[in-house]
Amino acid sequence: MADLISENLQNRSGLVIDGAMATELEKYGVDTDNDLWSATALIENPEAITAVHKSYFQAGADVAITNTYQANVNKFIKMGLSKKASKNLIVKAVDLAVKARDDYYGSLNKEQRDKRAKYPLIAGSVGPYGAYLADGSEYRGDYDLSEKEYMDFHRSRMELLNQAGVDLFAFETMPNFSETKALVDLLKLEFPDQHAWLSFSIKDEKTLCDGTPLQSAVKYFNVFDQISAVGVNCTTLENIEGAVKTIRAVTDKPIVVYPNNGDIYDPKTKTWTPNPQSDTFSNLVPEWMAAGAQLIGGCCRTTPKDIKEIAQIINEK
Repeated sequence: MADLISENLQNRSGLVIDGAMATELEKYGVDTDNDLWSATALIENPEAITAVHKSYFQAGADVAITNTYQANVNKFIKMGLSKKASKNLIVKAVDLAVKARDDYYGSLNKEQRDKRAKYPLIAGSVGPYGAYLADGSEYRGDYDLSEKEYMDFHRSRMELLNQAGVDLFAFETMPNFSETKALVDLLKLEFPDQHAWLSFSIKDEKTLCDGTPLQSAVKYFNVFDQISAVGVNCTTLENIEGAVKTIRAVTDKPIVVYPNNGDIYDPKTKTWTPNPQSDTFSNLVPEWMAAGAQLIGGCCRTTPKDIKEIAQIINEK
């Protein structure tokens, strides 16, 4: 499979990634306050997932991330579903994103299509082992499995996402360097025709959550052609510019960033506090692009309004 990120970046200053899934699903009445988080909607309200994806495409997103960050077969089985039903939910997540993409793209005329990326991409979300633990570990990275254990954990979801037709994987919110090495080894060994972007979870602009220097982690993956882009997500707006500069110093790969909206998260209580002092995407995105970011979107608490702001800036460049 071709490197669709590089292909879509030709003659474009950047690509727009979508925003938060859970935040929007809550507006459709989906209760995300449980171990499945936004994956709850795969069981209770799949139509809402399609609607959320479509709202981001309408806002200007070039890339949709599947609602599989917290979804994996083992978790669904623990919740009482059969293995077959659990696998079907992963496939359904891709189908819902593809339907939203195809419905949206089919509604555009040629002039409208020419202003967008060649064709909106579907990125299959592969969240970290820490997300499966559902205890905030994706913000700490304080878990230690063997490479085989990491591979065994991630394999089934990646197989299902790939079979369902994602354009690439999104290895996202990755706080643990050893886990990312295992993931990319799995990609190389068992998915040789597929690509992925790799997005770290960081505690500051120079350090992964597990303490690994960000530059060391990025440099390690420079030799892997299947890694189409590298960056950070699910962090504060304030960390982005510095992180992009840290990354750009050691790689020529496209840089992907999709931070939270500026509200303040407490991982112990799993609650957000609004931050009226937060800066805006309109102010910050030009700075991120000047530093080297090329794929830009939003993570927790972001909305189609935020993605529209990002799209307007990228499309003006």
